[in-house]
Amino acid sequence: MRILITGGAGFVGTALARHFRGGGHDVVILDNLRRRGSERNVAQLAALGITFAHGDVRNPADLEALDGRFDALIEASAEPSVQAGIGGSPRYVLDTNLVGAMNCLEFARSRCGGLVFLSSSRVYSIDPLVKLPLTQMPTRLDLQGPAGVAGASAAGIAEQFPVDTQRSFYGASKLAAELLCQEYAAHAGLPVVINRCGVIAGPGQFGKTDQGVFTLWVARHHFGRPLKYTGFGGKGLQVRDLLHPEDLCALVDAQLQSLGKVSGRTFNVGGGREGAVSLQEFTALCREATGREAPISEEAATNSVDIPWYVTDNGSVTSSLGWSPRNRPQKIVADIAAWVRANEGDLSSLIV
Repeated sequence: MRILITGGAGFVGTALARHFRGGGHDVVILDNLRRRGSERNVAQLAALGITFAHGDVRNPADLEALDGRFDALIEASAEPSVQAGIGGSPRYVLDTNLVGAMNCLEFARSRCGGLVFLSSSRVYSIDPLVKLPLTQMPTRLDLQGPAGVAGASAAGIAEQFPVDTQRSFYGASKLAAELLCQEYAAHAGLPVVINRCGVIAGPGQFGKTDQGVFTLWVARHHFGRPLKYTGFGGKGLQVRDLLHPEDLCALVDAQLQSLGKVSGRTFNVGGGREGAVSLQEFTALCREATGREAPISEEAATNSVDIPWYVTDNGSVTSSLGWSPRNRPQKIVADIAAWVRANEGDLSSLIV
């Protein structure tokens, strides 16, 4: 196959590019290199025979300038921070995540055999997530009984969870783009599948406090630099499930082989129950993997877009494609720690 990956020099895009090139496919990546660190990936990908095009999904001409047709487009470009636009203008996050997605869909309509859209679990409404009946355990918050809201159970959050109240500019941009994906699948003859990804974490991510915090957490332990438990009492009890990029690549591969079967579908995709970890528990894993400590302070105040608990219910995608994540948090931490050690000279200034 000939595959185009937008946002292809970023963390997720790079993992996808390596995966498909390793499978013998012809891979082209498009990226504006806005996120610091992404420029490091370009030479490494070129050495693998991956073609790089400098361009921005906000500009349709950059897409149209690409040569030839593609069997598939993987839309992995994004302004990925849930904090984007909070306290300032949301123009960049909306232009990139919504207008950019529209440009990719329109390009794919005439030049590609199908499109895989990487969306986000942050499309779900914040208020019902915050109001879930959580129990405080010694090291985490947990949902153990009836949730009282559609799409929430002990297995996690399913696709039926509410999306009808505020979420964030980031989440809104992704949800709006999903709606366009559905219309192109239904009315433009373009096979499209949507993946609502949870937290993706692994080696190769230039973590920041507002996006990629789990990679940042490992790196700060390696370098012995300070961290902070923020929100929900400041104890690090909030929970997320983690998805290794290897598992995401395996899913996208399966979807490209079955686009006709899954076109028009929306799937929740994450680490699931076995991949769930609190920040406090993650700290213990970081100490074990690095053999080092990081000073951790506490801030009880909660940001308006923070949520206390999110675990992905993968039931739909598992039943449809037989996919389930294989990598657990211990493996994710170990892989990140090994990557940081191998690249500590460069990473010291990039992600800490």
